[in-house]
Amino acid sequence: MIPSPAQYLLRFDDLCPTVSHPRWQRFLPLIEEFGLRPILAVVPDNQDRELILSPPDPQFWARMRAMEAAGATIGLHGYRHLCLSLGRSLLPLHRHSEFAGVPEETQGEWIREGLGILRGQGLNPRIFVAPRHGFDQATLRALGQEGIPLLSDGFARLPFIRGGLIWIPQQLWGPVAKNKGLWTICIHSNSATDAQVAQLYTFVREHAAEFTSVGRVLAELTPARLGLTERLYESWALWRVRAYRARKRRKLRSR
Repeated sequence: MIPSPAQYLLRFDDLCPTVSHPRWQRFLPLIEEFGLRPILAVVPDNQDRELILSPPDPQFWARMRAMEAAGATIGLHGYRHLCLSLGRSLLPLHRHSEFAGVPEETQGEWIREGLGILRGQGLNPRIFVAPRHGFDQATLRALGQEGIPLLSDGFARLPFIRGGLIWIPQQLWGPVAKNKGLWTICIHSNSATDAQVAQLYTFVREHAAEFTSVGRVLAELTPARLGLTERLYESWALWRVRAYRARKRRKLRSR
């Protein structure tokens, strides 16, 4: 059943020791003030130069441990965040991917090594967050074999089961008020503008009681295979996102 009224999850992507410190710091008072329990998508072994925006923070891993102890969920955000494959993802939103199209054995090694790095830092990663939404059936099998049963992605309005994993949908890249459903708002702290940060603060103040956590979602909502109506909604929502991104690309090329 689609939850009503709406519930919201907050997810922060691209976290690593070289995340932009001043930009990431903008969100910490919000998390603390409202007791938010977000998904923290952590890159285990970042080698993406675009994510090297500050000197390595010696307190990064301690801060992740403290936030997890306060109720946040640690997400395995790929392995090295190097999206070099042209394999087709189950969610075809980007041309390049870190995982989709890569041999399953290699994917399994990356997931295993990434988990080892995070666990070696005292974290307990529970959910997979694919860079650029790039993953395929081999990724799902590898995650299951490594004991990760949760995936943060998909465009349905409730958690569902597919490919042997529980998908907790992620459909928004900024706050939007909804009447019903479970909605994950994905934030990239490195690129969020001050206006977007202010918009998120306003939204959380108005909807604080509707924010939830991965733990509560799993306790209160029973994942199941999607029925026809929700599969149609999922396809429509994915089409809308792809169409919007295509329009943005055309607009940029025309400049």
